[in-house]
Formats: sequence, C-alpha cells, structure tokens
Amino acid sequence: MKSVITCDMEGRIETFSKGAEDLFGYRADEVIGKERVSVFSPGEIVLQNVPVWLEQASREGEYVTKTKFVRKDGAPFNARIRITPTFANGKANGQTGYCGVTEAIEEEVEVPIKWTTKLIRVLAITRLPFISAVVMPAFIGGAYAYHYLLGDPSAFNWLHFGLAVFGVILLHLGSNVMNDYFDVKDGTDGANNDYFLQFSGGSRAVELGLISLEGAKRLGLGLMAAATLIGLYLTYKTGAPTLFIGLAGLALGYLYTAPPVRLVARKGLGELGITLAFGPLVTAGLVFVTAQQLDLMAFLIGLPAGLLTANILLINEFPDAASDATTGKNHPVVTFGKEKSTYIYLAILMLSFVANLVIVFLLPGINLWLVAVSFLSMAAGLLIFGHIRRHYDSRELVRSNKNTIALSALTGLLTAVALILG
Repeated sequence: MKSVITCDMEGRIETFSKGAEDLFGYRADEVIGKERVSVFSPGEIVLQNVPVWLEQASREGEYVTKTKFVRKDGAPFNARIRITPTFANGKANGQTGYCGVTEAIEEEVEVPIKWTTKLIRVLAITRLPFISAVVMPAFIGGAYAYHYLLGDPSAFNWLHFGLAVFGVILLHLGSNVMNDYFDVKDGTDGANNDYFLQFSGGSRAVELGLISLEGAKRLGLGLMAAATLIGLYLTYKTGAPTLFIGLAGLALGYLYTAPPVRLVARKGLGELGITLAFGPLVTAGLVFVTAQQLDLMAFLIGLPAGLLTANILLINEFPDAASDATTGKNHPVVTFGKEKSTYIYLAILMLSFVANLVIVFLLPGINLWLVAVSFLSMAAGLLIFGHIRRHYDSRELVRSNKNTIALSALTGLLTAVALILG
C-alpha cells in the first residue's frame, strides 16, 4: 500500500490518494484544503526533521527517509517516505510544493529527539520569541524612571525592575497559552488553514501534539499564577497601585479570547485592550515599582509601543479572517474587510507617531534622539503599509507580518535607548 500526498510550499494538502486514505485513516475531503501535512507526524518530529527533509528535497530533487507517522486514531506506525519537489507551472516558473510517497514498513524506526528540539517545543508552546512585545515597553518604563524621574540614579530599584520584567514576561506567556487554549476549544484554530506559519493562527502546539488541551490550560494558568505571586510581592513592597495595574493587565490578557467577554470578537476592543496591556500599563507599572512615582507620562510613554503591538495583531488577522468569521471572532479585519483594514493599520501607525511627538513635547528639554526614532519608525512603517496595500489579499503579505513585528521591537528598543541618551 502506497500513499501519495501533495502539498503547497506551506504544507497545505492539495491531493490525497486512495492509498493515503487507507494508510492514514482520513478521507480526502477531510484534509484537502483543510489540513497541513504536519498532522501526520508527531510534533517533535515536525519541529526537528520536517523542515530539513523539505529543504533537502528542494535542493537535491528528492529526500528518502524512515520515520514514524500517526494515523487519524492516534496510532503510530513505521514508514518510509520519499519527498520530491513539485512544479505545477513548469520548472522554469519555480517550485510550487512537494509530493510525498509513503509506505508502511515492518522495521521498527526510532527517531532520536535532540535536547534542542525539546527546547524549541517549549518556545513553540509559549510563543516565547514574541516576548519583545512586552519586554520593550518594560524597558521604556524603566528608562523613563531612571533618567527622568530620579534625581539620584542610584535610587533606581534594580531588584524591583528585574522582578517586574520577569513578571510581565510570565504574564505574557500565560496569556499566549490561554489564548491558544480557547482558540482550540472554540474551534477557531480547527477552522483555520490559511494562517502564516510562525506568525499567525496561534502556536498550533495542541494540533501538533506538543501539549494536550488540558495541559495547555494548566500551563497557562500556572504561568499566570506565578506572575501573580511576583505581583503580590511587589505590591507588598511598593503599594496598591502595583496590584491594580497588574490585575488590569492580567484581565486584559486572559479575556482577550476567554468567553464570555472574548475581547478579540468585539470589533476592535481586542486591539484596544492589547494597546493598553502591552503599552501604558506596562510602563506605568515599571515606573511605579522602580521609582515609586505615578504620573500621566508614566502611562503616555508606553502608548506608541502599545499601538505598534496592536498593529501586529491586526496584520496577523488578515490571513485568519475567513476562518475567524465562521467562529464569531469579529475583529476589525472580519468586520470591515481586508481592503479597509489596511487603512486601520495606517491610522494606528499615525497615532503611534503622533503619540511619540506629544511625548517629545511634554518631556523636559528636547530629546532629539527620540525625535529621530519617531521619524525613522514612521518612515519604516509607511514602507510596510505600502507593501500591505499591494499584497493584503495574497500570501506575499507574510513579509509585512515579519516586518511589523520587527518594527515594534526595534522602535521599542531604540525608544528606551533614546530616553537614556536624552
């Protein structure tokens, strides 16, 4: 019995032979256009080996290996697979996907999993690489407190700063895991096959079998509980404002996808909540625990970073829009459509620029470093917007997804540096 499966460059299944139905236990109509080939392999094998196999197949014309696959009922089996590149439009026009020919074998196959893969598994489950969205506003808040609020920099409380940064990281990771938990539970992830790998559509950790649905719930709540313990300690040492700010951030992170509130489905309230949670609330919290002061600027200084993080959410909603609409996830892209939502992206970008200029005006003296960061960020953002306008309804948009994340991280980092140099 031989299985023949073809997929596009992102692994989305295009054809599924009768032999594939018999071998894997799925019907063709269950997987064509609805699943990716990763569904057939254990999650750690997907993380460690599948990208290498595909790259070698593209480079050398084929790749043959032995591995373990998983049937629809969860039963593993040993198999040999031959992977070749496909050229639906002719070789002159470039590769369009892959073809995998698989047959079950009696030989027992062991696929050793490296410790680095186990580490990557943790990164994938928590989406740890995205912590720049919360670390950068934390640095901005710390830089503002250190350089502008304290007459004696030695009064800056480095212990509180370190604990607060660690706490907001834990809270962010907990929110990530809980958001994935609710998206799997309510069927949002299951309905979505148009996501961009690594950038939209969630972590896919449950789908890949990297963690169970109940395990994701326990992990998410555990991370949030650990963040809460740090927050309670800092509240004890600094006062009630720390508690109120922390609880507000916790609520916004959890309720982003949690029913019945489900802010992401409230036509822009999700983006507003994330703007606050990943901007003003973080900077205000860091300012208070390090300098024991709380003023309007402590909130305002984080607004540009929060707005740029909101644009990360917005751009990631474009490929997910069709499936999100089927599960009632009525974010702006579902509500207004992709074409109009490009201008929402531009509006948020402009608000970030204006907020930066207001901050420059309100800070004592003229911080030319911050002025430079503001204009550089705006110029880069406009270039990204131009790409979005040209590709908002195609897979080429993934470049803008990547660049929006980079814009947020670099602007946040340079803002913190500018506040110190100013």
